[in-house]
Amino acid sequence: MKLGLSIGYSGAQLDIPVALVQRAEELGYDTAWTAEAYGSDAVTPLAYLAALTKRIRLGTGIMQLAARTPANAAMAAATVDALAGGGRFIAGLGVSGPQIVEGWYGEPWGRPYYRLKDYTEIMRKIFRREAPVTHAGREISLPYAGEGAMGVGKPLKSILHMNPDIPIYLATGNESTVKLTAEIADGWLPMGFVPGAMEEYAPWLEEGFRRATERTGRPKSRADFTIQASVHVRVAEDVRAALAELKPEVALYVGGMGHRDKNFHKDQMIRRGFAEAAERVQELYLAGRKEEAIAAVPDEWVDMKSLVGPPARIRERYRAWEESGADALTVRSRQPEAIEVMAQAARLN
Repeated sequence: MKLGLSIGYSGAQLDIPVALVQRAEELGYDTAWTAEAYGSDAVTPLAYLAALTKRIRLGTGIMQLAARTPANAAMAAATVDALAGGGRFIAGLGVSGPQIVEGWYGEPWGRPYYRLKDYTEIMRKIFRREAPVTHAGREISLPYAGEGAMGVGKPLKSILHMNPDIPIYLATGNESTVKLTAEIADGWLPMGFVPGAMEEYAPWLEEGFRRATERTGRPKSRADFTIQASVHVRVAEDVRAALAELKPEVALYVGGMGHRDKNFHKDQMIRRGFAEAAERVQELYLAGRKEEAIAAVPDEWVDMKSLVGPPARIRERYRAWEESGADALTVRSRQPEAIEVMAQAARLN
């Protein structure tokens, strides 16, 4: 199994852990991933890291669709890929949530399924430069001909001769969008993936591959597709204390990252058998009782989607991830010991 390293997005101060990424590259990690919410962006740090690394591939986990037009996302991806020497960029895309899309970016939530589809198709047309780009989509069309248009939009072809094969991964989690991901994307950044989840996801993926084969006339199968799962890793002697350190983020995402009736992270927790706890965490968090919300997060849920504890426990529990059906596993940690232990577990050297 290949390993990736996620450095996430910044806190109040921008902090790019260059030495950690360079060490991951030395150890044989395959990818490094950035993120964005409503602070630091996901692309700029990768341009910086491209100059300070040699081999490791650079992925956005994720670029939020509302943050950029598909043309701008393609331009950014191709520019960083060229700076990195070519063949190193992965365009990870996702819709984020309605609170951020409408509250931060000032864009309508719209129909995320069709926005993902249009966005991906436009980016591919731009990368490949086969013709000036036109697209008649349900959510996005080029040239623009909607309200306020002058009617003089011109189809254009990228001046930069881009890498035509920059991979696009989609971050999705429900049945319809997972099927779409398998159909149109090169890889998947699964939301809420844990060992044992492939039994649920496999039929959805197979349906997507079938649709791709039918639509394009070219066979597509699991062998043509990358599943890039992710896991929090924390090396510590006290397992319960380590789990407690990860609970504030769970409470934030389950309780506060989304509307009461539209929260993907809460939905994932419910689907994995923690419905009562998920409702309680959200109720407490939205009532402003954040410490109680954190305490209401079950140890079992955090442990299910994390690797924490002494090195021996991490190596033992890593086997379940290795057998989970994922092709690669992104380590979500800035702890140097965690990077080393996971390299040992995955036998990278």
